[in-house]
Amino acid sequence: MLTDGTYRLGPTTGRLLIRTGRAGLGRRAGHDLTIEATQWSGEAVVNVGDPDGSSVSVTVETDSLEVREGSGGLKPLTDADRAEIKRTLADEALLHTAVHPTIAFRSTGITGTPQSFEITGELTIKGRTHPVTAHGKGNGDGLLRGWATVTQSAWGIKPYTAFLGALRLADEIKVEFELATLDPVDTPE
Repeated sequence: MLTDGTYRLGPTTGRLLIRTGRAGLGRRAGHDLTIEATQWSGEAVVNVGDPDGSSVSVTVETDSLEVREGSGGLKPLTDADRAEIKRTLADEALLHTAVHPTIAFRSTGITGTPQSFEITGELTIKGRTHPVTAHGKGNGDGLLRGWATVTQSAWGIKPYTAFLGALRLADEIKVEFELATLDPVDTPE
């Protein structure tokens, strides 16, 4: 049950996933990827009676992104493929992790109920900030799930291509969150 309070967010309370798709003539050769952020933290201030009085902030360590799954493709994803994808993510054309070690989200408004809500906010990737809306649902037992669509090129990310552009990642990716437990921040009396 979601109640008023301030809560810590991170890998111990839930998961942050990035799901990619493929485009181009060679899309059968590639994989749809599920990438997990393994180091992230945040805080949620919940005011059930006044959702707009609530807020969420999350920071993700860009070098903590790990490939968890690759579906589709002509052959299974190997450990070498996973390592190559991680190196590619760190490159200047994608996340440029050496210069931009974090991705940050700060809410600007929250509407709805704990069972169905929208969180609007500012997402900063590679030093660029643009608005994003996350759509979420709660099951009444404290499990919260949601998603947002992010267009990589808006943040200066050039979607990965191979085979002279015949295989490329779709520009739009889906960011998903799942919070299984809420960890209250101890507030002094």
